[in-house]
Amino acid sequence: MSDDLDITHGGAIAVDTEVLRDVGVRIAVVAERLADTQGSIRRAHGIIVDAPGLSAQLDTVALWASADRVDELQRRCEEASVGTLLMADAYELVELRAQAEALALTDAAAADALYARIEQLEASDDRVGGMADMLIAGWKDRRFEGLDSQFDLSGAMAHLFVGGGLIGSTLGLGKVHAGKPLIGKADPVTVRPVAASTPVGTPASLADAFRRFPEAPGAQIRVDRLTMGDGSTQFIAYIKGTQSPFFGAGEPWDMKSNIELYAGKTSASYQATLDALAAAGARPGDRVDLFAHSQAGMIASRLAMESEFEVQVVATAGSPTEPTLREDQLLVQLIHSDDIVSSLAGGGSPGGTGSPDSFTATREGDSSDGVQDVWADTHWMHSYIETAEMVDRSSDPRAVALDEYWKTLDAAEVIESTEYRAERTGWSG
Repeated sequence: MSDDLDITHGGAIAVDTEVLRDVGVRIAVVAERLADTQGSIRRAHGIIVDAPGLSAQLDTVALWASADRVDELQRRCEEASVGTLLMADAYELVELRAQAEALALTDAAAADALYARIEQLEASDDRVGGMADMLIAGWKDRRFEGLDSQFDLSGAMAHLFVGGGLIGSTLGLGKVHAGKPLIGKADPVTVRPVAASTPVGTPASLADAFRRFPEAPGAQIRVDRLTMGDGSTQFIAYIKGTQSPFFGAGEPWDMKSNIELYAGKTSASYQATLDALAAAGARPGDRVDLFAHSQAGMIASRLAMESEFEVQVVATAGSPTEPTLREDQLLVQLIHSDDIVSSLAGGGSPGGTGSPDSFTATREGDSSDGVQDVWADTHWMHSYIETAEMVDRSSDPRAVALDEYWKTLDAAEVIESTEYRAERTGWSG
């Protein structure tokens, strides 16, 4: 287990651009005040020196030296302000390039507007474009860290694990772009409730949420229906990852669904999730928040981007894909850089996606080599719960902001929880 947790807005975006720019402006204000202070000290020195007999009573050398120190501090603050604002421009440029690339597929006019801002940023300082390129290069170097240090098995494992990342980055299937919905017809499925309960409360933390996945034998989906104080209802879905290594049998959460979802096709597991939400009472326009592991991350991405539900929060662990979300949708991604499944996302997007509070928490799940690498231990839920606990302890403002979300859920007056089991009943052909 590694304790080195990295929280960013996107692959190359380590901070909120506007926050960084605000810091740069504040440092510039400090620099201006230090310049005023230095001037005041110099003027005081002049008054003292010009006053007969006063110099003998005061240490004018020390006073002049203090002005020198303030002058040096002022110059450093000025340099820090310029550098911080320049870095904010570079981060913004990375974000804009990623957004423009995505919009070019669905809204050429909007993409052109972003390209105009991109040109403006690049023209503002010759260094900005190069700094943005360096941020992307650094992100590309870090995104698969640990994949090539897996338990060796005569050299085969490293190639296998790194290959997963290359598939996602080379084929481009790891990033789900707007305007490209799922295609095809899902295999027929049946969905039935297998357990029901009335939990005493809603999740109080990210780790708590990821511990609420279905527990009934064979259940793949848990849906909590929350009735709020004003009588409105909203839903939380907890969706398991792959449940079978086989292809096309009765279990919808199998390799067939994995391949279909990754290739942009409608899977039996996706259809089963829609059916379970409907069975729980969710209707078009209802708010549905999503917590998902592995294959379910692909399901959650599609629900957030193309379903008729109002999805405001998506939290995934070890997802093979990254969605493209609106600016009013919160995305929380837990990624292990040595997890072959999450590496299929190809590192996601360098510019991030979702609301400004969205973030990706990344770490190397297990820095030690051992036989646990053979069964991909860093991909399993217990390992991601450890990462969620680290996020809960983090002082990063985006992680801390999740506390407000848990508080809004806690306002629910009635919680009805149902676990569902789905079965594939045939092939769509």
